[in-house]
Amino acid sequence: MKYLGRLTLMAAAAWMMTGCVQQTKQAEYLGVDAAKAIALAAADITESDAVFTTAELAEKNGLSYYEIDFTVGGQEYDYDIDAISGKIIENQTKAVDETAVANTANVASDGQVTLEEAKEIALNHAGLSADGVTFIKGKQERDDGREKYDIEFYTSDFKEYDYEIDPKTGEILSYDYDAEDYAPQKSSAGNSSAITEAKAKEIAVAQVSGATVDDIREWEADYDDGRLEYEGKIYDADTEYEFTIDGYSGSIISWETEPLRR
Repeated sequence: MKYLGRLTLMAAAAWMMTGCVQQTKQAEYLGVDAAKAIALAAADITESDAVFTTAELAEKNGLSYYEIDFTVGGQEYDYDIDAISGKIIENQTKAVDETAVANTANVASDGQVTLEEAKEIALNHAGLSADGVTFIKGKQERDDGREKYDIEFYTSDFKEYDYEIDPKTGEILSYDYDAEDYAPQKSSAGNSSAITEAKAKEIAVAQVSGATVDDIREWEADYDDGRLEYEGKIYDADTEYEFTIDGYSGSIISWETEPLRR
């Protein structure tokens, strides 16, 4: 038993050290915006002329780098940039299909939401500003036949946020954030004070116009790493909303929206 206990402690210490190393590395990263500026400068392209198709943090063979891809005038520019030094690791330029370029450009020209606007939508929802976060991903992609922006960023205290945003409407399709650092709130007596299920349901239905608690079809109180969470789903005429609510603060930890298939 003592031997097993030592093994458990050693494993826990290794996990903590790994987490510290990852946080230290993240603190040194340039950020997506800085990497985009490096790529644009190298290509001698102004940001207003570029349509970004990929801007995200990636890792290969232990090396963290930013993958920055954009199109201008029928040319596609692909850059891999070291996440810490800003050195350009690899770059290439190639002609792209004119139809694809036109379709991509339409995201900004036909009234739809641009990537930068999608970032602003996410930041406003999170109650944060661009100078207080580091973007690690910003990309338009297709999932189950639906276009979306996938946006990820973290704050100076390493809370991570992940948003999916509809490029046509600017609607937030889903969002979640890392709440592992959240501690249960304490009452004046020193005890953990949890919100009631009824209060958590009120918080959930308030996010959906016209919804009532009767529209909650699934509900569960659960514990994640010792922290109380309420999980459930709301159904309206054509949409399913899946959510998780912190059982102490009432904060919405995650919220996902999905069209109901008929």
